[in-house]
Amino acid sequence: MSALTTTVDGFALNGEPFRIISGAMHYFRIHPDQWADRLHKARLMGLNTVETYIPWNLHQPTPDAIDLDGLLDLPRYLRLAKEEGLHVLLRPGPYICAEWDGGGLPAWLTDDPGIRLRSSDPRFTKVFDRYLDLLLPALLPHLAAAGGPVIAVQVENEYGAYGDDTAYLQYVEQALRTRGVGELLFTCDQTHQNHLAAGSLPGVLATGTFGSNVARNLERLRTHRSSGPLMCAEFWIGWFDHWGEPHHVRDAADAAADLDALLAAGASVNIYMFHGGTNFGFTNGANHDHAYTPIVTSYDYDAPLSESGDPGPKYHAFREVIARHAPVPDEPVPAPGPKLPATVVDLDRRTPLLTNAGVPAAPVRTTEPPTLDALGVRAGLALYRTTLPVAGEGVLHFAEGVGDRARVYIDGSPVGVLERERHEESLPVHVPHPGATLEVLVENMGRVNYGPRIGDPKGLLGPVSFNGTILYEWDTYPIALNDLGPLTFGPADDTPPGTPSFHHGTFDVDTPADTFLSLSGWTKGQAWINGFNLGRYWNRGPQRTLYVPAPTLRTGTNELVLLELDATTRPQAWLVDTPDLGVAQS
Repeated sequence: MSALTTTVDGFALNGEPFRIISGAMHYFRIHPDQWADRLHKARLMGLNTVETYIPWNLHQPTPDAIDLDGLLDLPRYLRLAKEEGLHVLLRPGPYICAEWDGGGLPAWLTDDPGIRLRSSDPRFTKVFDRYLDLLLPALLPHLAAAGGPVIAVQVENEYGAYGDDTAYLQYVEQALRTRGVGELLFTCDQTHQNHLAAGSLPGVLATGTFGSNVARNLERLRTHRSSGPLMCAEFWIGWFDHWGEPHHVRDAADAAADLDALLAAGASVNIYMFHGGTNFGFTNGANHDHAYTPIVTSYDYDAPLSESGDPGPKYHAFREVIARHAPVPDEPVPAPGPKLPATVVDLDRRTPLLTNAGVPAAPVRTTEPPTLDALGVRAGLALYRTTLPVAGEGVLHFAEGVGDRARVYIDGSPVGVLERERHEESLPVHVPHPGATLEVLVENMGRVNYGPRIGDPKGLLGPVSFNGTILYEWDTYPIALNDLGPLTFGPADDTPPGTPSFHHGTFDVDTPADTFLSLSGWTKGQAWINGFNLGRYWNRGPQRTLYVPAPTLRTGTNELVLLELDATTRPQAWLVDTPDLGVAQS
């Protein structure tokens, strides 16, 4: 049993003074076959603890199911952490933010506008109770009381920036306690006094989140709590990227100096992130301040351990800092991992998206266009189809806009693109004849993960009109992209240029190793290696390559599939040995 307790000025583990030196590492952003490697490298940097969020929306994809397999096998991750000699901080939410799709709240929950999210609303607490009842039995054997590595569990997440429902925080605390979580509980908030007051609870450790101004932030924490441990539960040492913005980095020496100041003050720390990983598939979140801004596929975060698991400048600098304040393993710093030799992939076979197995034969028929949420489409795409009653020049108007990017076609020919982030709602078009077919292919670019717009709908968000006349009688085709097996490919020349299409190619591998997929000449879409969804690419940048984990490859012949939604000028892709995350902005 490893019991973590608080003392007047710090922590004790099994009665001995203990300082938490932790790093964030989200198991759901790392290929499971690489968990052990990343955990080992965490210990070698000098960490004694790792931290992870738990994404409710992935673990409970439907109200009555719990998923703990593959990428979501959290019990296995916890076993590996224990085997490596690391403690664990668990952050189950219910809300996690994390630049993650919907902040981790399930879409089937946020679809209901009547539920007050993150509140003591009985409708919300009832579904969270159900989630904990499904999840916790598999985790209890890994808590410290049972001899496991989990020494502390978070109550909610930066709640002081969201609300002030103390009864709700008390509910979350008791929901954990009554289900067997006896370990230390903590809250986590920005160090503004109003946030700390609204987001903390008596008898629960209050921690702060910040990336600089260490003395000032620790003073604010001490003002809020006159005694007990000081801890920065998110020490921000990098940042995330949005599509169309520069790549964010932070100078290693600057971050190391602030880490040194934290440790010199006697505080505990959780480095956010130690290893960022990847938003595989359709899991990236989005922000919405003045405009909607989706987050890129890479979650490298300019972390000490890169997206591909290689030690970077911060790894070496942080290890030196930690060694001044705590024991660091007397073992060599890990070397960068092997990379696949440069490889060209010819994508010489193709099949159109809108006439293939990706689109179901039977549409959903409605008078007005439904949202993707109403169709149960949690991620990916949907095709909307109707007819235009009159010919001529005019304006298509999409009331309330689109969620989030729409490609518009008339009789199969592209006529324009509308984007939520640009607040676009209208499109001038020419209709060649009465009864022309209007098709709108809508892409969900990621659900907002922070602020009041969590739960915003996707798809067509209101009536569609042509020259003021509302269009009715819609056929909508949800497009499932979780199984590419049914796709059949033919010669690339059989598909008109610019048609949204799947492109297929093969390449041979002698010894699987990490690599990076470079797509110069391609515009926008999704990539799969051997059926594993690597995530979204977009020539808007900053990200120019997609990380390909070695375990997704196999000795011999491998398959690459790209779903190109706009257009490509090249029938080739490249596997390269160096990532390109864009032009840096510090």
